[in-house]
Amino acid sequence: MIQTKSLWLDKPYYSLDAYFKDTFHHKCYKIALDAGMTCPNRDGSLDSRGCIFCSAGGSGDFAASPGAIDRQLAEGLAKFGDKKVGDCFMAYFQAYTNTYAPVEELRKIYTEALSHPQICGISIATRPDCLGEDVLALLAELKTGFPKKLIWVELGLQTIHKQTADYIRRGYPLSVFEEAAGHLQDIGIPYIVHVILGLPGETRGQMYETIQYLNRFSPFGIKLQLLHILKGTDLATDYEAGLFPALEKEEYLDILIGCIERLSPEIVLHRVTGDGPKALLLAPTWSLNKRDVLNSLHKEMKNRQTYQGRLYHATGSTDTV
Repeated sequence: MIQTKSLWLDKPYYSLDAYFKDTFHHKCYKIALDAGMTCPNRDGSLDSRGCIFCSAGGSGDFAASPGAIDRQLAEGLAKFGDKKVGDCFMAYFQAYTNTYAPVEELRKIYTEALSHPQICGISIATRPDCLGEDVLALLAELKTGFPKKLIWVELGLQTIHKQTADYIRRGYPLSVFEEAAGHLQDIGIPYIVHVILGLPGETRGQMYETIQYLNRFSPFGIKLQLLHILKGTDLATDYEAGLFPALEKEEYLDILIGCIERLSPEIVLHRVTGDGPKALLLAPTWSLNKRDVLNSLHKEMKNRQTYQGRLYHATGSTDTV
């Protein structure tokens, strides 16, 4: 077995919860923030419609309402009340593209979050094509200025396949992701890659190829997100027209397990399903019961006697069937 398996606690994969407990020796929770930014896929720079699956909230449907960062943090902390859940929290800049603003504005909001005594770090969701030299220089500056705090960047890749990327209106080629990943690695900023499972037209083998590709880059983490079809999106229009089906629970779990088996055991799994806002979720509705999805995943992996990296090899190659 692999050495890191001892850090996984009771799960058959290297979860974010396990990483936090190994790092801080207690649980750590994220507080989702809305920094009031937009996206080049919405403001007309690339497109005005957004990615095909993205709601009007810009993937920040669970974030606090826009406003001062200290107020949003206070509101997020208040949700935990007097419950003892840990000694620190991650500030998650979630809604839209969180490096898509003048660098002085970014410095202000990132510094405000990092300076909070209960915040152990920040995680910044963005696009690989929104990491200019000035943004990278700021991240390097903050890394030096806050050496005891975590600074992560989350990159929305979704897929490595051009046909799918064009369909979802991602707006940048794969080479841009590769450049962004290299730049972040050069300045020592860990990054997490978002991948969507179940995108229309993608085969199981193609989803595995995305995992195999990412193994070569060794990102700090990965989010495996079930495709949610949300009301009011162009994706919902195609779904209601019968152009593609939503994944059934058993099918998703089978694909997910295949991805986890092929994922390097050194990569932290930050997400294995995802949350869809109940008021907006058109399909698959079974995903609303997140506890059931996670319990079913763990039970099935136990039944199969499998775990993260079972089909991964040190060379980075994996079985693809």
